[in-house]
Amino acid sequence: MTKHIFRTKSISEFISETKQDGGMNRVLGTFGLTMLGIGAIVGTGIFVLTGVAAANYSGPALIISFIIAALACGCAALCYAEFAAMVPVAGSAYTYGYVALGEFWAWVIGWDLILEYAFAVSAVAIGWSGYFNNILTNLGIVLPKALTLAPYDGGIVNLPAVLILCVIAFINIHGVRQSATVNNIIVGIKLAVVALFLALGFSHVDAANWVPFMPYGWSGVFAGASIIFFAYIGFDAVSTAAEEVKNPQKDLPRGIILSLIICTILYIAVSAILTGMVPYLQFKTTAAPVAYALQLVGYHWGAAAVSVGAICGLTSVLLVMCLGQSRILFVMSRDGLLPRFFGHINKTTKTPVRSSLLVAVVSSILAGLVPIGIVAEMVNIGTLAAFIIVSASVIILRKKAPDRVRPFRCPCVPLVPILSILFCGILVIMLPTVTQIRFVVWLAIGLVIYFGYGYKHSIITKAQKGTLTAAQAAAADDSPS
Repeated sequence: MTKHIFRTKSISEFISETKQDGGMNRVLGTFGLTMLGIGAIVGTGIFVLTGVAAANYSGPALIISFIIAALACGCAALCYAEFAAMVPVAGSAYTYGYVALGEFWAWVIGWDLILEYAFAVSAVAIGWSGYFNNILTNLGIVLPKALTLAPYDGGIVNLPAVLILCVIAFINIHGVRQSATVNNIIVGIKLAVVALFLALGFSHVDAANWVPFMPYGWSGVFAGASIIFFAYIGFDAVSTAAEEVKNPQKDLPRGIILSLIICTILYIAVSAILTGMVPYLQFKTTAAPVAYALQLVGYHWGAAAVSVGAICGLTSVLLVMCLGQSRILFVMSRDGLLPRFFGHINKTTKTPVRSSLLVAVVSSILAGLVPIGIVAEMVNIGTLAAFIIVSASVIILRKKAPDRVRPFRCPCVPLVPILSILFCGILVIMLPTVTQIRFVVWLAIGLVIYFGYGYKHSIITKAQKGTLTAAQAAAADDSPS
């Protein structure tokens, strides 16, 4: 069995499978992909986590925490870019792991990504609900707590969180072109709001607020980096749309790298001005640090604009994350590791409708019934684990297939992938022990599912039992009985 679980799948087999059911619509270019990346990245990180990290971990050295997290993500992004150009197939790290390491590690990465996206979507939906309820309250409309809180927090269901996920699912089901258009509009609004904050806050910066610069020491800076790492989650979502890109060999690397660079610059600028406007300890009392800072200096209208921007930011994160989650489930199901029912493309919309609906149902249950504290803490570790495996895959595939055509090559291999592994490994160690334990439990559940279902129903397993290729086995599996 050991030999079989590490069987790899060729790039040509993956690409041939993208033509099943007519394939998806290839409508995205570099601009659309970059906007998808920004849409997924800029949200909770700027509007929520900046205050949390500054007050409890980094202080004014929040800038350094963002740089450390950006270095970890930057090294990982270069590894992703090499694979995205070489294997232009939906599924992101799951697909790359299948090509380089084999089916078992592909399953582990895929299971990690399911954890990352499902909990990230739910956490952001709960945050969206909080901002939405705050805006309604300011307008004089107060929803009952029974419909805005999870049962654990004294309510019945977080209805706004459920409803926004239903709206997001409706948009994603109707096509990537529609999703990208909505995302572009929302991203434009939230970037304008961030620019407004930078313009208003610059003249109110007091250098005295940056002293002491590193109140919690280097341990606090690194702990802050592990917390705000959540802020960078999203650039990998760009690669999940690979089958809907016009020129994936060029556009995917550009979209991944450009979105990360732009967002890193924004994060550093916002954290510098934010901690310069307000003493870092004051952020302990607020979950909306950017709006809070503007209120303190008298820009109440600016604070209101930031709240609108936060709603837009969180909406675009939901849009891209749900799209990414549905594509990962779709590819895993197409490979037979999950029920094939979810591995089909709707002939009318050219989208994986079934997997999109599954994502909407599961994330709505989590967002509506589970408190945010339990949901949010599981996101980072799943992402970090996926980054580590993808980075290792670059090194391994360079050794196994040095002559393979690589439209984009990660520079300084193996140094950059090794740095990515080290950075991400350190951030995993800095996470709470209880999160690490829950992650191990999640992996154990995944192994039970893989050996109980995925291994037996894998398309490669069916192909090896006969004389068919993986693509032919998939086609035969889809044919009427």
